[in-house]
Amino acid sequence: MTVVAQRATPIVLRQVRGVLGLAATVPAEDLADLIERVRGRETDLDTVLGQVIDAVCRELGADRGTLYLVDHANRELVSRAARLPELTEIRLRVGEGVAGWVAEHGDAVLVPDAGSDPRHNPRIDEATGYQTATLMAVPVVGSTSQLLAVLQVLNKATGRFTRRDLDLGGKMADGVAGILEATSLLFQLKPGSRHRLSWRFNNIVGDSPPMKEVYGRVSRAARTAATVLIRGESGTGKELIARAIHYNSPRADRPFVKVDCAALPEHLVENELFGHVAGAYTSADRVARGKVTEAEGGTLFLDEVGELPASVQAKLLRLVQDRSYFPVGASRARQADVRFVCATNRELEEEVLHGRFRQDLYYRLRVVEVPLPPLRARGHDDLERLIDHFLDRFRHEHGRPDLVLSAPSRAALHAHGWPGNVRELENCIESAVVLTPGVVIGPDQLPLGRSPQPARSPHGFSSDLVCLRDVELAYIRHVLQVCGGNRTKAARLLGIGRNTLIRRLREGG
Repeated sequence: MTVVAQRATPIVLRQVRGVLGLAATVPAEDLADLIERVRGRETDLDTVLGQVIDAVCRELGADRGTLYLVDHANRELVSRAARLPELTEIRLRVGEGVAGWVAEHGDAVLVPDAGSDPRHNPRIDEATGYQTATLMAVPVVGSTSQLLAVLQVLNKATGRFTRRDLDLGGKMADGVAGILEATSLLFQLKPGSRHRLSWRFNNIVGDSPPMKEVYGRVSRAARTAATVLIRGESGTGKELIARAIHYNSPRADRPFVKVDCAALPEHLVENELFGHVAGAYTSADRVARGKVTEAEGGTLFLDEVGELPASVQAKLLRLVQDRSYFPVGASRARQADVRFVCATNRELEEEVLHGRFRQDLYYRLRVVEVPLPPLRARGHDDLERLIDHFLDRFRHEHGRPDLVLSAPSRAALHAHGWPGNVRELENCIESAVVLTPGVVIGPDQLPLGRSPQPARSPHGFSSDLVCLRDVELAYIRHVLQVCGGNRTKAARLLGIGRNTLIRRLREGG
């Protein structure tokens, strides 16, 4: 499903300037600023796309609008509709309906009378009770001339959609393409993607039940001002989750300020947090703003908060409890308007039990807890998505678009215990992309090493003891399960012949 088209000059929709905090005075041509704001934020992608579609409907005077994303793995279009209250999702086969026709042929379509156009499929109207009279659909084409989505609007308020609407819709589609290309959705929208479309927050990849539970907690916590404690092993993505809480909160356009409590010497922690007044100590010849001041109106993220020395814990308690603090050397307290998000890989209950962490501070910090699962508990599907996400990203960053990952290498990645979690996987893939001499990443190019502790894979064997043949067999079975038992499809995904697949399954019993 490859569409080649010439894109119009991109413009920014006036109405989407406010989607991610852009001022209304931003010039219409400043698309780059909007794209950078999308790329740098862990925003709820449904919220962003919904606001964009609302803007398109207002600009074109349409009653309803839908953005259909291309699901290459299933040859379907998946809806994200801002104005379709009856259905949370629509799936169309490529070629089905007007949107499906646009996806198949790559041409924009004006339908002045839906009832008389054979391309119009009444199935959705029948499901919603809505009556489509007139519609317009345009392809959303990326910078590499690949179809990313289809933009469709229904029932123009003043009559029928016109050629002028079609031209404007094409320019809007270019703006939408720019936004999609700035998000982590892009790797799923590329031809050849093997993953069913799935997303929630920008830059955060995963669709497993444990991650869906995390997403639900993040969404509920983000809407409030409550203090959040994120817990999880090193490398599980605690900072990404903290950023998602901030960028989906009412404070999204204010600063997000991180303090790495583990990286600061004990005698500098207080100064880093609260700043100091002039003359506070010998070398303090001028006022220094602390992180609390920098985060005014926004979110203060205290990473590895369990590492804070006891002398600072009491002062942090005052800050969290009363929103007041003293800069080093100051005689008067100052007020702070900040939201607190903290993270730790320590068992704070044990730290409290042994007197290393204040109990009252512990209870103040854990108003809302967000526990993050280790990578080994997220299952094969999440691991597979992350592998392809990082592979796509680093191939692009390091200029190696033709590099592929061999089936034995994938099997080895699935058998590893991942004591370093997602961070270890990310570093492993980047290293392989940079150092592989040819175009195929083999198992020898993966810097996996031995896990510090024997880790159990989702198949129940120890990743330190399993032989490569068993690893390959486990991965083949996993792919076969993902393909619903379809051996032909599984063989194609694995890059081997169907007879080879059957032979390896027989050899494995």
